[in-house]
Amino acid sequence: MTKRGLSSLEGQPLEGLRALVRVDFNVPLKDGRVTDAMRIRAALPTIEWLSQRGARVVLLSHLGRPGGARADKYSLRPVAGELERLLGKPVAFIEDPTSPDAERQTRLLKRGEVALAENTRFHAGEEKNDLDLAKAFARLGDLYVNDAFGSSHRAHSSTEAVARLLKPAVAGRLMARELEYLGSALATPRRPFVAVLGGAKVSDKIEVVNALLPNVDELLIGGAMACTFLLARGWEVGHSLVERDKVGLAKTLLERAGRKLVLPSGMVVARVLTADAESRAVPADQIPPAWAAYDIDDAAQLDFATRIRNAQTVLWNGPMGVFETPPFDRGTLAVAQALADATKRGATTIVGGGDSAAAVAEAGLESQVTHVSTGGGASLEFLEGKTLPGVAALDDL
Repeated sequence: MTKRGLSSLEGQPLEGLRALVRVDFNVPLKDGRVTDAMRIRAALPTIEWLSQRGARVVLLSHLGRPGGARADKYSLRPVAGELERLLGKPVAFIEDPTSPDAERQTRLLKRGEVALAENTRFHAGEEKNDLDLAKAFARLGDLYVNDAFGSSHRAHSSTEAVARLLKPAVAGRLMARELEYLGSALATPRRPFVAVLGGAKVSDKIEVVNALLPNVDELLIGGAMACTFLLARGWEVGHSLVERDKVGLAKTLLERAGRKLVLPSGMVVARVLTADAESRAVPADQIPPAWAAYDIDDAAQLDFATRIRNAQTVLWNGPMGVFETPPFDRGTLAVAQALADATKRGATTIVGGGDSAAAVAEAGLESQVTHVSTGGGASLEFLEGKTLPGVAALDDL
């Protein structure tokens, strides 16, 4: 999927043009302040590239799920303040991007200035990919840039319809980077290629497993989803979280994958999920009936880390345990460190968003892996081989 990027605009007269940029500023807020600005920082290269070339940069984003109506707690106004701080210059705020005054505001911007429009999901048509709403958005720009990979798996007015109305429609820096690394991992990985999947449910990752199995050299499974595979082997799993209706599927995958699919050799178990609960490490086939598995144990961590460090391409999506409740975060942090070590050895390491990205950030290793995806759901769908509407609508190279 080769799409036009910002580099295709190099040398063209951008000065004075209004660049309508879809970003993903769906960031956590507390007491009117942004608590994690990772997604804002990720969009800065695109914003600055356009601004430095004299474009008037108009940003669109959603925040939360306001249900198509205005709600103060989902306002992007605090995000505009954080963006100002990161850019080091003022950011204008457009209260209603569909109002007649909004277009006038964009035309009054000076060259290189930046404006952020209010939450696109305050409009009921956004999630319906409404054409009239897209036309209103399109009036705010002279060209369209999609830098919101994390929102591009949904056909919304600000991601899909507007890209068909406003031309050229190109990928931003972050979008291009996502497509490059996720795409190359699937199409032309350097080998050995190791994928690490975790999280709670086999059902959430089944399509990813199916898509990756033919391509990977090894597929390491952790998290609660590993317990469904352990049960498929006929082993006791206590009261661990399992999908009993997916045991047959897990058994089929084990048979199909053979030695490619690697399960944890041991688990950390406890009777209850609390930070101060008694816990112990046990072999994966010896989980006590009254206990539950909440993480992979030291032996499994070492095994997984060794396989990761020996790889040339590593793709990771999903935690190895209940990451939110220490000490059951140790397996996830061990995988994060192993990815950083593999990167130092020259491997291409890709972290697929969500909890995995949070773990890398918490460990202070964001800059020590090749790429951290900003699109949890979008990266999964991309890895499944699905067409992302917001990407498909962009101009082909």
